[in-house]
Amino acid sequence: MKKLETQVAVIAAGPSGLAAAVQAAEDGAKVMVFEKSNVVGGAANMGMGPLGIGTRQQQQQMVDISVEKAFKMFMDYTHWRVDANLVRKYFGNSADTIAWLEDMGLEFAGAYKYFPKSEATWHIVAVNGGIGRNGGAIMNKTLMERAKELGVEFFMETPAKKILKDKDGKICGLIAVDKSGEEIEVSAKAVVVACGGAGDNPEMIKQRTGYTWREDLFSFAIPGLKGDGINMAAEVGAATTEMSMEMMYILPNSDFGPDCIPATFMQPNLLVNNFGKRFMNEEEMQNTTFTGNAIAIQRGKIAYSIIDTSILKGYKRNGLDVTNFVHHPENIDDFEQVVEDSIANNNPDVVKADTLEELAEKLGINVDTFVETVEEYNEMCESYDEVFFKDRRFMKPIKKGPFYAGTFRPGAYGTLGGIKINENAEVLDNEWKPVPGLYAAGTDTCTIYGDSYMFLLPGNTMGYCLNTGRFAGEGAAAYAQD
Repeated sequence: MKKLETQVAVIAAGPSGLAAAVQAAEDGAKVMVFEKSNVVGGAANMGMGPLGIGTRQQQQQMVDISVEKAFKMFMDYTHWRVDANLVRKYFGNSADTIAWLEDMGLEFAGAYKYFPKSEATWHIVAVNGGIGRNGGAIMNKTLMERAKELGVEFFMETPAKKILKDKDGKICGLIAVDKSGEEIEVSAKAVVVACGGAGDNPEMIKQRTGYTWREDLFSFAIPGLKGDGINMAAEVGAATTEMSMEMMYILPNSDFGPDCIPATFMQPNLLVNNFGKRFMNEEEMQNTTFTGNAIAIQRGKIAYSIIDTSILKGYKRNGLDVTNFVHHPENIDDFEQVVEDSIANNNPDVVKADTLEELAEKLGINVDTFVETVEEYNEMCESYDEVFFKDRRFMKPIKKGPFYAGTFRPGAYGTLGGIKINENAEVLDNEWKPVPGLYAAGTDTCTIYGDSYMFLLPGNTMGYCLNTGRFAGEGAAAYAQD
């Protein structure tokens, strides 16, 4: 068995692990990182940037957001059922973390909203001087390069398998396995767990959340996110927390195709369940968390977005009602052709029909109920929404064929929570006492949202990962060097 010695061992090299490694190294500790993949970044490579509050970018853009305002919004949203000390520390340090990344050479395009009702807290990483979808990958590369400058050693394709504890109950290292299969015993004063949750573990998702992956939940499953960190921490006495999903809604077979399909069907038009009835104010569809929640409690966990040819022509002429940074096509002129191609390829997300009755039959919902719903909705479009009080700007009647339907189901970016920590990212045992030498960060620990991801402050998960990673790195370095 190979043997290594360090002061701080970090398990996994996503944004929280990378932030922990850099911070611990900046604080003078010798650091080693053990990553099961052959690349760093994990799920965050798909992201675009972290939350920041009170940053230089916001000041320049005259964005009216402060730590106090964000904290009050957040705690009201979660009904104070989350760790207020951790939330306050995270928000209070978020501006410094943005500046910390900038000092490494990372550039931000600015601070943005995700959707109109959200706040401009999303600091999108500049891609070729503008906005792109792989900003998270650029950020992770920047963190890794900084870590290497500081002498951090990376062991890729070398997953940790077990955290070690001495006879006094203190963490003393870990066991890892390299790509040749050889075990490595790592002696360390402190260990940071930052494994990114269990998004690629359908069994754990079912056991901990009740969802069945690819049946009633269409979440991202980044390879390797098996919940290893949660299990290893529990084995050495960590208290476990509730686990939830970072909920959204999705066209499972179309979300990564041409943008015109998801962007058009995510507009605030008529949305019905599989009874053929409305169930929410469609104006809230811009908030993917709210909509995912609403769909998840419908029969079959399914919903259909309905538009007609008149609505489609209006969007082609005037643009979409609501846009976001993920789905924002310049135009939707190719919508009909993409729909035809999707149907020809047996894509169940998209349905087209010449009449409302035919559309209902193709969707498998009650024809009479659906037609009655559309008729009632059309009448309200001439006055106001008496049912859910939707803004009149978005009340567009469904009258002219052909008609189109997009099939939405619950989705999620990944799992949240599993390991109990305090505001210093120290892992707590069942008596809420710190496990000496054990720290954790990122989505393995993220229970600050309560039952629903706080999307009104976008960039939250990546921001949480970076900031708790820094807390963990700071604490681990101090503990290891004490």
